Amino acid sequence: MSTKAKTFQELIDGDQAVLVDFFATWCGPCKMMQPILEDTSKQMGDKVKIVKVDVDKNQLAASKFQVRGVPTLILFQKGKILWRESGVVPAHQLVNTLKSTIKE
Repeated sequence: MSTKAKTFQELIDGDQAVLVDFFATWCGPCKMMQPILEDTSKQMGDKVKIVKVDVDKNQLAASKFQVRGVPTLILFQKGKILWRESGVVPAHQLVNTLKSTIKE
């Protein structure tokens, strides 16, 4: 049984909510988001998939979604943007936002 890697577009068009972390390796606040995202992933389980996108390596995606600063978090579900925020988001605030925003 083979699992084909989904494209970014297929991923964000899916039924599962996808939180995309647009980041850069040189960005200090981006590094601060890493443990927050790990904690959020544990708390949210399979309700949300968290994907990291390096804006320096994926300039097209960053441009398409008008990412002007990093980190920028964008929550997608069924191809629609449900929420977006730039800057460091505290774990409790992020989890609360995801729980109240994601459509089951």
